[in-house]
This record gives sequence, C-alpha cells and structure tokens, in this order.
Amino acid sequence: MIASISNYGILTPMIARTKDNERYEMLAGHNRMNAGTLAGLDEGDFIIKDNLSDEEAWMYVIETNVMQRSFADMLPSEKAAVLALRHSKMFSQGKRNDIIAELKMLENPQYIKENGTSALLGQKLTSREKVADEYGLSKNTVARLLRVDKLTAPLKKRVDSEEFGIYPAVALSYLAEAEQQDIEKVLSENEFKVDMKKAEMLRSYFESSKLNEKTAYQILSGEINKKPKSTTPSPVKIKHKVYSKYFPADTKASEIERIVDEALEWYFSSKVKEGTPK
Repeated sequence: MIASISNYGILTPMIARTKDNERYEMLAGHNRMNAGTLAGLDEGDFIIKDNLSDEEAWMYVIETNVMQRSFADMLPSEKAAVLALRHSKMFSQGKRNDIIAELKMLENPQYIKENGTSALLGQKLTSREKVADEYGLSKNTVARLLRVDKLTAPLKKRVDSEEFGIYPAVALSYLAEAEQQDIEKVLSENEFKVDMKKAEMLRSYFESSKLNEKTAYQILSGEINKKPKSTTPSPVKIKHKVYSKYFPADTKASEIERIVDEALEWYFSSKVKEGTPK
C-alpha cells in the first residue's frame, strides 16, 4: 500500500465526522492515512460527515471493516457487534444501505474521478437481505452471536481467545452485568475453566437469585456438584491363582464366603492373643 500511495497518492477518500470544538473523528481510511504518512504525504482527500449519530458513525466503521476483511476472519465478538448493530431496531435499513452504497463507490476510484464526491449523496440500495442469508449463517448461529454481544468486554475477550466457546458464552450472556463481573473476577484470580455444564449452572443459579461471587467460585472451581467420597468399602476380588489354590472349581460362593469368614475370625483372634501380655 505504501508503494502504491507513493506512486499514485491516496486514490480513495477517507471519511471523518465533525465533533465538538471543531474536531474531527476518523471513521474510515485509517490504513490509507497511516500509509500516506509513511510515504511522506502530509495531506489527503476527506469526506466530512456532519450531524452523524453515534450509531451511524459506528456503522461506517463496521461496514468498512467488513468490506476490507472477510466476515469469517473476524473474532467472535467482532461478528457479534456487526450482527447486533445490523439487527438493532435503532438503525434503519435505509441508512445502512446508504452507507454501504457510499463505501462501495469510494472503493472505485474511477467512479469518484468521473462523478466527484457529490454523486454519493442520495444513493440508496434496495436490497433487504436477511442478516443470516447475507453472511451465510444459520438463524441459530446469528441468534447465538447476538447473545455474545451482550457479554461484558472482558468476557468477550475470553471468547475471542477461545478460553471458552460460543455455547457457554450464550449461557453467560443471560447473566446481569454485575454477575458477569463476578464471573470475570473469579476467572481472573484463578485458573478455572468454563465449560457448558458450569455455564448452565451459573445461569440457573442467577435465575434463582442464588448467584454471587461465592457461589460463582464454587461452581467454577467444581466444588458444587463434586461427588462426595464414598464410605462404602471397595469390593475385594480374589485372584484366580489364590482361588484355585484353596477352593475346587465347583465350590459355591456361599461356602467360600463362610470359609473366608472363619479364616479371618481365627486370624484376628490369633493376633489379639499374640498381643496379650503373659
């Protein structure tokens, strides 16, 4: 990119929006600007957007990322953010289509050269593809990713780093923010793993108002649901070599049990006599 910009300049305008105090916020074109700086350029073309809402500004950022990177290559939390915003009722399909159309035209320098940036105004896409179809995802996958977007930022990072999978993440997403913070605190202070069983148990405890930092620790450590040690003695098996030494093959089990009982009684009574002072 640096070599191309050195030879031809920055062909695709960058996008920024006006902020308070006559400041600007970059929305699209960070890589082009950085490459231009490294190439020795001190100026470039910008399209300035006035009166953009935060949702509209965020859509510019997201759509740029989607166009520059494969959706499949994004981290789970990034996919979740994209789908959540596109699925949100706060953002109209018409506004989103305007932004997509504008970004696509910006990626075509010849269009800009022939028509100028003013041609970007008023352009709309009519496509109303469903989110699931657009990304080649099943409806269930979309639903799960939308749940992931409800996790706190630290837990999203754990999903991105594959500390636990999407399914446990979905279960944890039903917890309130305070309880998610408890989970993060326990995980950050210990080396516990989150699996589906633990995640479902955490959700169950939350829904029954029993989840707090203490119970979260007990669940994540495995303390809860740990099977108590059995007080029943383990059965003793007689090896065939010993069995055949003392008992014929047709000896009944009840007879063997009687003989063993008498032998043990004699053995322990003899031990007692040996220990009695004379």
